[in-house]
Amino acid sequence: MEPPAIRTEGLTRTYRKSRKRRWWWSKPDPAAAAPADFVALDGVSLEVRPGELFGLLGPNGAGKTTLIKILTTLLAPTAGTARVDGLDVVAEADALRPRINMVSGGESSGYGILNVRENLWLFARIYGVPTKVAEERIDRMLGIVGMTDKAGSRISHLSTGQRQKMNFCRGFITDPKILFLDEPTLGLDVTSARAIRTFVRDWMKERPERTLLLTTHYMAEADELCDRLAIIDKGKVLACDTPANLKRQVQKYPLYEISLAPGAGSWAAAGALPGVHQLTTTTTPTTVELKVSLLDEPVIGTVVQALVTGGARVLTMKKVEPTLEDVFIELVGHGLNDGAAPPGAP
Repeated sequence: MEPPAIRTEGLTRTYRKSRKRRWWWSKPDPAAAAPADFVALDGVSLEVRPGELFGLLGPNGAGKTTLIKILTTLLAPTAGTARVDGLDVVAEADALRPRINMVSGGESSGYGILNVRENLWLFARIYGVPTKVAEERIDRMLGIVGMTDKAGSRISHLSTGQRQKMNFCRGFITDPKILFLDEPTLGLDVTSARAIRTFVRDWMKERPERTLLLTTHYMAEADELCDRLAIIDKGKVLACDTPANLKRQVQKYPLYEISLAPGAGSWAAAGALPGVHQLTTTTTPTTVELKVSLLDEPVIGTVVQALVTGGARVLTMKKVEPTLEDVFIELVGHGLNDGAAPPGAP
C-alpha cells in the first residue's frame, strides 16, 4: 500500500507570550502573571492520500495557515510529527523542499525592481528548472491567469489582484509533486477565481500522482474542488471526510421541496403516510410549498402518488441537500465569522 502523501500525528504549535514591559527599555515585571500561551494547533492528526485534492476548511484564525507553514518547513511544531512525501518536515527539510511548493493568498510576492517574467524565471531557476522549460511554463501560466500583457510590468506597478495571480503562477512553474495552496483566490474577482479553480482541477487530472492541499474559508470552493476535506476550528480537527459524507451526517432525514398549484386538491393526507417524518406547508399567492422529510428516501414516490390521486397538481420537486455551512454550524455551533465573502469567493 502506498504511504500517505502527508501525515501528521498529534501536531501542536503553541506561541508563548512574553510579559509586558512598562517601557520598551525596561525589564519585564517578574511579579506580573505570565500571559496564557496561544495554541494555534492542538493535536492535529491527518492523512492525505497520494493524488488527492484535500481541503482544510475553517474561519480565519482556525490554524490552517500555521499547519501549512509546518508542512512546508517554514515553521517548526511544538509537539507531534509531520511527514510529507515520506520525509520528516524537521529532520529532512532540505530533501523535502525541492518536491513541494506553496502559494499563499495575500502574501508579498517577488522583487519589485524585476518584472513579472523575470520574477517567475528567477523562482523557476532557484528550483533548478531549465531555462527553456521555465519559459514555456511561464508563458502557459500567464495565459491561464490572463496576465500575458503584464509579463514586462514591474511587480511594484501591479495591483493586489495581479500580484496574487503572479503568486499563483509561481506555485506551478516548478511542477511540484505536492502543492500547498493557502487561500489562492483571496482578493480575486469572480472570473479570475473561477479560472483558477478550473485550472487546478485540470492540473490534478494531468498526472494522477500529484497531491494538492488547499486551505480556504469559502464553503463553495471547498465543496467544488476537494475529494476530502477536514473542518478545523481553534486548532482542532472537528471532522474529516468527503464533502458529500459530511453533509449526510447533518441530515438525518431526506428532505424534499414540492411546489403545488394553489387551490387544486388536497395535500394534508400526505403528512400521515407511513414513512413521512414531517410535512410542513407554506402558501404563497402563486403556489403551495411543501417540505417533506422522510424516514426513507423511496417514500417520496408514495407521497407524490398520494398528492396526484388527491387532485393536487405538482409544479416542481427537488431534493434539498445540506451545505458545508450547515455542517460547520452543526459541529461548532456557529457559522463562519468572516462577514461577507470578498469578490473572489465562489
